[in-house]
Amino acid sequence: MPKQDSTKLTKVSVNLPFGIGGTEWEPDDTERKAAWSLFVELVTRVTIQPLEPETNQGLLREALTSLHSLFATTREILKKAGPDIGASHRSVGGIAITVLNKGLRPFLAKWHPLLQSWEAQRPLDLSPFEHEKNWKHQANLRSELEVLRRDLEEYAIALAVIAGVDYTF
Repeated sequence: MPKQDSTKLTKVSVNLPFGIGGTEWEPDDTERKAAWSLFVELVTRVTIQPLEPETNQGLLREALTSLHSLFATTREILKKAGPDIGASHRSVGGIAITVLNKGLRPFLAKWHPLLQSWEAQRPLDLSPFEHEKNWKHQANLRSELEVLRRDLEEYAIALAVIAGVDYTF
């Protein structure tokens, strides 16, 4: 990932998912560093990787756990960066909070309890993977997870732009 010359990168224009839309502003170094930290956390998790249903990898539980962990990670990054990254919609802080509250929270609030209830019914002689395959909602969850994954990929691209790095998925 070649680094862009930060002296040339003064104004960024990004398109964002979850109804945030497009925005343009001049991020400062604090916002760029926070965007980089958020970007690294996002792209190094299962969150933007497609799940492969035909393999023993890519359990739905793993995906939901990874998504949920973004709340704590994002909070820590925002707290560490401080109020300079802002909470307006045209700031790294505001974008990150909106992604959590409008993107991840509704998704997890719907699917986490449903999957948890199904997991509690797993017979001891059945693997978690096989049990998930037998769940009547697993195809719907995988489908919605793919939509969310694409939105998070769009968010990751925006974070890369804000951070001033070139990254292609």
